[in-house]
Amino acid sequence: MQVSVETTSGLERQMTVTVPAERIDQDVDKQVMQQARTRRMDGFRPGKVPPKVIKRMYGDAIRYDVLNRVVQESFYQAVQQEELKPAGGPSIDLKNDKEGEDLQFVATFEVYPEVELADFSAAEVEKQSAEIQDADLDQMIDTLRKQQAEWAEVERAAEDGDRVKIDFEGFIDGEAFEGGKAEGHDLVLGSNSMIPGFEAGLVGAKAGDELELDVTFPEEYHAENLKGKPAKFKVKVQSVSASELPELNAEFFAKFGIEETEVEGFRTEVRKNMERELKNSLKAKMKEQVFNKLVELNEIDAPSALVDEEIDTLRRQAVQQFGGPNAQIDPNTLPKEMFEEQAKRRVVVGLLVQEVVKANELKVDDARVQETIAELAETYQEPQQVIEYYNGNEQILNQIKNMVLEDQVVDHLLASAKVVETEVSYEEAIKPAQQVAQEAEAEAAAE
Repeated sequence: MQVSVETTSGLERQMTVTVPAERIDQDVDKQVMQQARTRRMDGFRPGKVPPKVIKRMYGDAIRYDVLNRVVQESFYQAVQQEELKPAGGPSIDLKNDKEGEDLQFVATFEVYPEVELADFSAAEVEKQSAEIQDADLDQMIDTLRKQQAEWAEVERAAEDGDRVKIDFEGFIDGEAFEGGKAEGHDLVLGSNSMIPGFEAGLVGAKAGDELELDVTFPEEYHAENLKGKPAKFKVKVQSVSASELPELNAEFFAKFGIEETEVEGFRTEVRKNMERELKNSLKAKMKEQVFNKLVELNEIDAPSALVDEEIDTLRRQAVQQFGGPNAQIDPNTLPKEMFEEQAKRRVVVGLLVQEVVKANELKVDDARVQETIAELAETYQEPQQVIEYYNGNEQILNQIKNMVLEDQVVDHLLASAKVVETEVSYEEAIKPAQQVAQEAEAEAAAE
């Protein structure tokens, strides 16, 4: 077998493989003899069908099967011989498969990138810390009460925070536009769910009032035909409702799975949940920072085959998240572009994490795995049952092991990085890293 390899671009390789005709002929002859012994055919006793009859009748099909098998076997023998690591399956182009001549094919595929990890001591990361203040706890309980609030109609003028039921229709240059009309629409004033100026224009309105609101669609509005356009909305207020917050009692506590009868006990349980959320948020932000620095310091290409696999995973996750487990949505209908950048980053991070594990011979800490399982189980009513379930489910257990190994990689990298400790508020600490980045971009653009 002859093999030659050419680098076409980046990670892509073209490997030309030539297999001697003798190997193909020998394999075809073996298959012919096998079928002559086993195939039943009218006019011949079992096992007595002449090979030439088998070859005349089934030779083409036998040769096709042999070629497919030899191509697969030869490809994997060739990549081992050339010490290549394919990232995904190859595209095969048969150059010559004529009977009596050497088989030749060209396999096009991508390989895993070669990684030489940069010194992580050049990285600087921010380690945030935060404490939960009584004011934070009070605000959280207020938020929980608002989530369970009931609405009651009032006769007074609408105030910020009230809910109004309205009919409205929008016009641009005197013409009604598509999607600008609704009847019986419930709107909480101050929720910022409508375009700027709309909700503010309804403060002070009473049931039965009819108003005209002059507003302007934002330049970044999602509908291209409305971006930056001035509009007039005709609005009729059907009713005004104020929220009534529930009392802090056992009935209210039970809605959150908390079996307490006293306020102090409820506050203690809420604080525990806030502490868990705070810990997880700070940990996630630190991991995000470390992986961002790892990617910055190590520029590598992401094999497209792995990116495509990751895109498929993200598509399925999106369908499950927004459509539920019984969603009748084909994930492949979601545009590839929606997930491409995220998929590339996940692939690059995964490859770099694997390299850190390999280079430093890191092994998953089983004790840490059990600690993680116990922490996850704390949020359930029967923690011990959850612990036993996780340990008995190989798929979930492997996911937790991978998560713990990632945490160990983060700890290993942090040990050599420059860590700057900063204290922030609870509200700042629990903001997702993506939201913090978006706010920073917005501030920079405003300056």
